[in-house]
Amino acid sequence: MVIPLLFSLSEYLYIFIVKIQLKTLMKISFPIAVTIALLFIATISDAQKIKIVDGDPSILKDQTSIAFKFTYDNMAIGKFENGQDYIDKKTEEYNAKQEGKGDRWAKEWVANREARYQPKFIDLFLKYSSMSEAADAKYTIIFHTSFTEAGYNVYISRHNAEISGEVMIVETAHPDKVLATISIIKSPGRTFGGDDYDSGTRIAESYADAGKYLAKFIMKK
Repeated sequence: MVIPLLFSLSEYLYIFIVKIQLKTLMKISFPIAVTIALLFIATISDAQKIKIVDGDPSILKDQTSIAFKFTYDNMAIGKFENGQDYIDKKTEEYNAKQEGKGDRWAKEWVANREARYQPKFIDLFLKYSSMSEAADAKYTIIFHTSFTEAGYNVYISRHNAEISGEVMIVETAHPDKVLATISIIKSPGRTFGGDDYDSGTRIAESYADAGKYLAKFIMKK
């Protein structure tokens, strides 16, 4: 069963405010109003999809704690099926502009997973599932990211970040025993105010969104 995810209350409020602002702009400049409308639609049009691939995730509904593990093996990035090719290309481009900049960028790209992305996913999952994190919990959520789109924000144009992946619920004591598998497709990453010029910020919001709606999805089962 595929669940299309719509907007939060704050996003609906944002839509209402922008609608009022556009009515005012239409009286001033039609081209400007159209441009803003198109940019706004591009910002909110993405919606992730979550579906059960196998098993029954409702086993988590009566749990008070959960453990987490994250993997990134064979992850595609943007147009690159081999994510390492993307990292090598960006590293070379940045080093050509400034010595050492690409090497620093490559280290940060990987370090962000543990420093920024995983905490966002965990925090939002715990918030919306009312669980706590515990290494010795009965069950572990393994989130494998299979695809990342970093997106961009260059003031007059933007594209949300996105991640896709697979969630496996396993017994912590027997991690080879997969009890349920869930796919997450195109979890969007953007900030409410649109000031996400750093790719790490956008990607972190993709993980936050994935954690939030995964928890909601499981709790409804």
